[in-house]
Amino acid sequence: MKRLAVIGASYLQEPLIRRAKELGYETHVFAWKANDVGESIADVFYPISIIEKDEILNVCKDLELDGICTIASDLAAVTVNYVADKLGLPGNSMEASARSTNKHLMREAFEKNGDPSPLSILVHSAADLEGRELSFPVIVKPLDRSGSRGITKVMRREDLEDAVTAAREQGFEDNALVEEFVTGQEYSVEYISYHGEHHFLALTEKYTTGNPHFIETGHIEPASVDPDILCRVKEIVCHALDSLGITDSASHTEIKISQGGDIKIIEIGGRMGGDFIGSDLVRLSTGVDFVRAVIQVATGEEPDLNPVCTPGSAGVRFIVSNEDIYAFDSVRKNAPELILRSDIKEINGAVNDSSSRFGYFIMRADKRESLEKYMPLYGEE
Repeated sequence: MKRLAVIGASYLQEPLIRRAKELGYETHVFAWKANDVGESIADVFYPISIIEKDEILNVCKDLELDGICTIASDLAAVTVNYVADKLGLPGNSMEASARSTNKHLMREAFEKNGDPSPLSILVHSAADLEGRELSFPVIVKPLDRSGSRGITKVMRREDLEDAVTAAREQGFEDNALVEEFVTGQEYSVEYISYHGEHHFLALTEKYTTGNPHFIETGHIEPASVDPDILCRVKEIVCHALDSLGITDSASHTEIKISQGGDIKIIEIGGRMGGDFIGSDLVRLSTGVDFVRAVIQVATGEEPDLNPVCTPGSAGVRFIVSNEDIYAFDSVRKNAPELILRSDIKEINGAVNDSSSRFGYFIMRADKRESLEKYMPLYGEE
């Protein structure tokens, strides 16, 4: 029987585990035991933390795996590539894995290869910036986290220390990045790469809370951009994927496009995007089975990118405040056929990052215009 290892067992990995089982794979899932959904749906579950690379490797050596993969997790992607490298399975190189999960190494690669991205300074504390001229506002972020964790827009030099401390506390690396603040509308670009050939899937338009933490409140596909801009986005992202050395995986590139059409790369993850972008929105908006493509690349097969369903428009809105609850009630009352899936919890406390939101609802329509009225407002830059 074909065997696939999956790193991670949270709800993020559920679509991957279920799709692998549908495709006839015996799923071997590794994660810290936390009563997550992947523990119960896996064929075999191993209560090993996703950061224990060598312990996972030792188990995988005896499994005769066809492949190993994950979706929507930078931390898990590191272990995937480590095990794949040691066992001779398809995946990105360890160098590419480091560049696509450590934002400082990523910025160095972009600068070396001429990829447009914000100016960036590596710091341990605000004292490292003494004597350096900064143009405020700046963004302070961890080197190695996703999901808006530890990100702060800083308007004054005297607030840098608190922001750097917050970023260091959220990251695994004991440093932070202080970066140029880039203005413009946020998007993400979804690709699948196989043997170094990059296949564009979708451009996702993003909504955030805006200043100061930029927590994502919704996504919609396809994004509404000029065709010439989209062509430039594809050229820039393909070049940047080569700069990082990404060859065999999904990728999720976050960019900003200014009103004047200037494009800057914020960061690239060598894995599928989370927030239901890769697992749901890409398939609904393009017809492409992105999750299957990830499995195919991980097992050495050329990805099948032919549509499996009729393309349309798709969006997800997250529950951050009562306004999002009101929007969900409005859709349910006026256009219930748009709602595909929802999970709404009681609002209890503040939302500090993507992991602390209070649920979501996913919508699908033939045309984008049918969904736009139910999407959140854009946050202030």
